[in-house]
Amino acid sequence: MAIRVTLDRMLLERRMSLTELCDRVGITMANLSILKTGKAKAVRFSTLEALCKELRCQPADLLVFEDEDGDGEEGTD
Repeated sequence: MAIRVTLDRMLLERRMSLTELCDRVGITMANLSILKTGKAKAVRFSTLEALCKELRCQPADLLVFEDEDGDGEEGTD
C-alpha cells in the first residue's frame, strides 16, 4: 500500500491507548484497528477530522505516502 498509517506512533507520543481513542472519538475498536493496521481501503474525512482533533495533530501526522515503484517520480503517468 502506498499510504501508510502512523497511528501507532501518534498514540505512543500521546501516551494514549487504542481503547481510549475509540472511546473519545466514537469509532469502534474493529474499525480503528483496520485503519491502524493499514487494511482500510478508505477513510472518511469526518473520521480523519475526529482523530486529528482528539490527537491534536494534522492529517500528515497520521498518513504517509511511500512510493512503491521506487522510481522517484511522483504524479507522472
